[in-house]
Amino acid sequence: MARAIWKGAISFGLVHIPVSLNVAVSSERVDFDWLDKRSMEPVGYKRVNKVTGKEIDKDNIVKGVEYEKGRYVVISEQEIRDARPEATQTIDIFSFVQAGEIPLQHFDTPYYLSPDRRGGKVYALLRDTLESTGKVALATVVLHTRQHLALLRPLEDALVLITLRWPEEVRGVETLELDKSVTDAKVDKRELSMAKRLVEDMSGSWAPDEYHDAFRQTILDLVEEKASKGKIETVDKGEGKGVEKGADILDLTELLKRSLGGKPKGGKPAAKRPRKAS
Repeated sequence: MARAIWKGAISFGLVHIPVSLNVAVSSERVDFDWLDKRSMEPVGYKRVNKVTGKEIDKDNIVKGVEYEKGRYVVISEQEIRDARPEATQTIDIFSFVQAGEIPLQHFDTPYYLSPDRRGGKVYALLRDTLESTGKVALATVVLHTRQHLALLRPLEDALVLITLRWPEEVRGVETLELDKSVTDAKVDKRELSMAKRLVEDMSGSWAPDEYHDAFRQTILDLVEEKASKGKIETVDKGEGKGVEKGADILDLTELLKRSLGGKPKGGKPAAKRPRKAS
């Protein structure tokens, strides 16, 4: 059973639906660690002053927002904490829109919603209402100290919550600066007909079991092959003398990271991301 990462309620009008939020995706990337090829010691990340090139202590680091070119406003940790949205356990629905209205480039991360504490019937009511009206619910929710714009939509017997990027995070198509060879293209009818036939010839059904990350699998196969030939390096995880040796690690990636599973990593919303001054 999926592990709930958040428990709260969906709220719209006077309706209150207790739910649990569950991860819907997992990261399957191969993680490469940096190693010093001369000694097979791990390579870390240092805090370095980019002007002097000298490493500095974390106590001397502050956070700043660039207000103008080369000019920053320093924000304290307390000010950052005060600015964060209040953590609530509510998915606040503020509107319902047609499912096709939201552009794909606004979509971010999907989560599964499951009913909690005898909320099954009202959960099913919202699911069936969205299904029959062809609409999705727009909402705000606070996850990991950040306020997110989100939508709720039905998926088979369940409800899915998908976080959305804030409008100012999404670049418009006009930023591509497409020239007239694209915008005013005169497509030949014969070419269009041939292209349509090609699409039909290559058409099929959605078959997710057939789609795989070939690069990741190639790397994992290479790791297994090199490991079977004894091409394994021992990495010293310690700092200085007297520290015990760390785990064996392959020269391509950590030995223990070969597993196929992985942990994934009312009223419209008032919160907006700050814009830089022009």
